[in-house]
Amino acid sequence: MQKIFVTGISTEVGKTIASAIFTEALKADYWKPVQCGDLDHTDADKVKSLISNDRSKFHPSSYELKSAMSPHAAAEIDGVRIDRFHINEPETDNNLIIEGAGGILVPLNEEDTMFDIIMPDYKVVVVSRHYLGSINHSLLTISWLQKKGYDVSVLFSGSKNPHTENIILHKTGVSLIGRIDEEEKFDKEVIKKYAHKFDGILQSL
Repeated sequence: MQKIFVTGISTEVGKTIASAIFTEALKADYWKPVQCGDLDHTDADKVKSLISNDRSKFHPSSYELKSAMSPHAAAEIDGVRIDRFHINEPETDNNLIIEGAGGILVPLNEEDTMFDIIMPDYKVVVVSRHYLGSINHSLLTISWLQKKGYDVSVLFSGSKNPHTENIILHKTGVSLIGRIDEEEKFDKEVIKKYAHKFDGILQSL
């Protein structure tokens, strides 16, 4: 079974849309270990609204925090401390898509980061979106993961930028999942289109 951890080079780069596409493509279960902010419309809710298959299950977050901030700060506001040993992967016989919060070095508390909950058997997909500084953010993120021995792939999100994408692929040697283009809107049909497009490469990760 596939366990794919979806992270990004920054916030708002397309992790949730990517997670929805992967969930649909693999008819996988979905899990967001730490949810920060908008608890009435969580990332799990968004993914659920975008998939069409009836096999996927949505597992509860280990921590749901009210503020749309870094997990360590949101937890402090809510009067809790995130303990990474209380973040337990759900039991399932299905493929599992795990969506991180922010990037890999987002702090969970004064010691641990999101990086510390990426298990050794996870495949990691880094979502990269072009902006000024995104090459540096992409290379740093991928380098950290590679040094720890993770199997890393990259997914580009947004408008095509060959100068950015080619240098990231050249310098890291990671495999390319593909691209999520700028779309007028993301609905079930668009998600299904990308799920079909990426199905083969996801199966072979």
